[in-house]
Amino acid sequence: MPTRRIALLQLSSFILGGATLPQQSHAEEPFAADSGVIKQWMEEWIRLDKKPVGPLHVGRFAERMYFLLRPIRWEPNPNQAGYSAVTVPTGFVTDFASIPRVFWSALPPDGQYTYPAIVHDYLYWSQAGSREDADSILKFGMEDFGIGAPTVTAIYEAVRAFGQSAWDANTRLKAAGERRILCRYPDNPTTAWDDWKKTPGVLDGC
Repeated sequence: MPTRRIALLQLSSFILGGATLPQQSHAEEPFAADSGVIKQWMEEWIRLDKKPVGPLHVGRFAERMYFLLRPIRWEPNPNQAGYSAVTVPTGFVTDFASIPRVFWSALPPDGQYTYPAIVHDYLYWSQAGSREDADSILKFGMEDFGIGAPTVTAIYEAVRAFGQSAWDANTRLKAAGERRILCRYPDNPTTAWDDWKKTPGVLDGC
């Protein structure tokens, strides 16, 4: 079966090649449109297949902890009904992935899946939806980036099998008053997250 992208490209080539659509009746005019308008419309429609929104801009603490300098966003594809768009705000602190450390040698947390991993990390922290939905969105996000099926499956199964501990740890940290949205960023690259989050005002007034 041809993919939606291939079908749209074939349709675009058909139209741009000068063909006209069949007339519905003898009283109607043949289909005609500016080729530049058609091409732009087709390209925008094709881009709907990919749903990460916004480039990734991050800063780093001394340890492997990062913070967003701009927001990022994931949106569901048309065939992913029931899932809501996710916006990760500027200042969110993340370790790039909730992948258990035992898997880091094979699946480092800053791999090609970094963008969807940050979205997943945010969902694990905010806990606005279910853990199952968060894990599914991670899977969808990796597929949006064209990551190979074996890697997608390995990461998805890892978070399904071992992610509960990270989810529960976040629940405890939030109950204890920890926050993860920065209002101020460190200027010194040797600053550790554990120290910075204790600095008055860096998490207040966002």
